[in-house]
Amino acid sequence: MTDERTPQVTVTACPDGPLLVRGPATILDADGRPVPRRRATVALCRCGGTAVPPWCDGTHKVNGYRSGPEPQDGSLS
Repeated sequence: MTDERTPQVTVTACPDGPLLVRGPATILDADGRPVPRRRATVALCRCGGTAVPPWCDGTHKVNGYRSGPEPQDGSLS
């Protein structure tokens, strides 16, 4: 059950692109330190080619990144 006063966090996997994170999620770097956010919605790189990690810079469009088929059962295996 969710409280309507508590903002929700959603993560959307864009086909062949980034993960869009909407809401008050805390993004941590590899050492567990919070990464400052400047926007309510941020795009996280999935292709590994970004020049501004962890953020997406659109490199997936030129490096041929493909995310593959989405699971039909809702799992993230």
